Amino acid sequence: MPDETLTVTDNRTGKNYTLPIIDGTIKATDLRQLSVVDGDHGLMAYDPAYLNTASCRSAITYIDGDAGILRYRGYPIEQVAEDATFLETSYLLLEGELPTATQLASWTEDIRRHTYVHQNVKKFLEGFRYDAHPMGMLLGAVGALSTFYPDAKHIDDPTNRYLQRVRLMAKVPTIAAFIFRHSRGLPYVLPRNDLDYIGNYVNMTFEIGGRHDPNPVLQRALDLLLILHADHEQNCSTSAVRSVGSSHVDPFSAVSAGIAALYGPLHGGANEAVLTMLDEIGTKQNIPVFIEAVKAGKGRLMGFGHRVYKSYDPRAKLIKTVADDVFAQTGLNPKLEIALELERIALEDPYFVSRRLYPNVDFYSGLIYQAMGFPPDYFTVLFTLGRLPGWIAQWEEMLNDPEQKISRPRQVYTGPEVREFVPMARR
Repeated sequence: MPDETLTVTDNRTGKNYTLPIIDGTIKATDLRQLSVVDGDHGLMAYDPAYLNTASCRSAITYIDGDAGILRYRGYPIEQVAEDATFLETSYLLLEGELPTATQLASWTEDIRRHTYVHQNVKKFLEGFRYDAHPMGMLLGAVGALSTFYPDAKHIDDPTNRYLQRVRLMAKVPTIAAFIFRHSRGLPYVLPRNDLDYIGNYVNMTFEIGGRHDPNPVLQRALDLLLILHADHEQNCSTSAVRSVGSSHVDPFSAVSAGIAALYGPLHGGANEAVLTMLDEIGTKQNIPVFIEAVKAGKGRLMGFGHRVYKSYDPRAKLIKTVADDVFAQTGLNPKLEIALELERIALEDPYFVSRRLYPNVDFYSGLIYQAMGFPPDYFTVLFTLGRLPGWIAQWEEMLNDPEQKISRPRQVYTGPEVREFVPMARR
């Protein structure tokens, strides 16, 4: 077997360099050997948006975008989604192994005991306007939790980290439900610890006059959607959590960085954009005209294509199946017929097939959330609830990785050379 090395010839100097290949990668710092003159600091890798740069080693999530594979800790997402609950999946991501019945019961009980939030959190939320964006409110409230729990800064203590992990998993759904109520001028509903994790969140969100009739089909569908969003490798928000966390800030602040990243329309807002697109299409009869406009560069096919997946997003397949169960309970959304026909035409059109554009997780999730009674501007809050255990797992993995240091990318300077400063009187 040939050596796991890469030989590089620097044509500027004629020198040869041998760089070790480890896990299919070379270390960017090894490029510093490629130097022309002393003091030039060697060669750097230039990779805007990290298109081909591995920033860490991770044992949490595996993705093969060409084959359409997603695995949590080695378990295929199809099996996890079929047989696990969201809290069971969260335990798997955080601990690395599936829980026993005893471990799951303990994990569930720990979270149940921390679902209440300080009364001042309610006052904090009441300071937002009635029409404040839900993600802006969530971003502020989760960041503020670091002031309620100053002990969270002791990140070197594993027992303390576990407590903050539980607090985040328990309190963020409560805050999310309060935000939903705030936007509608409704009184906040306190947690009910006789309900399970999803049931408690749904009750806090939708209870009116002390009543809410749970729908087990819709609650299981929401549970599944959260599972599908639980982690997705080094995406924008996860990278934000890791980068901010590398400064050794508390986990509430690190997670709030992830929320800020997810807030952006290019990341967490894609499913809302799908609904907007379907509204603009209007009817199935308008789809061919819309498709031609997209091909002519006059529009975008939202919910298709993915930075990583170059085949059908495995999460989209699972969500499409769930959609049938949800609409059987809520009634058929006319937009679903447009979406199904749009998908059929796009998957047969050589233009999209040649570009390997397939439906992603956002294509159907917005339709399902809307059918459940959530407004489009709230969709990303639900995305946050799902992604929360992945962020925490990635944050803790980063802290325990001896190779990790404070995140500090390099740059290629393109500004002017040294200039003589001109005093104000001479300008």
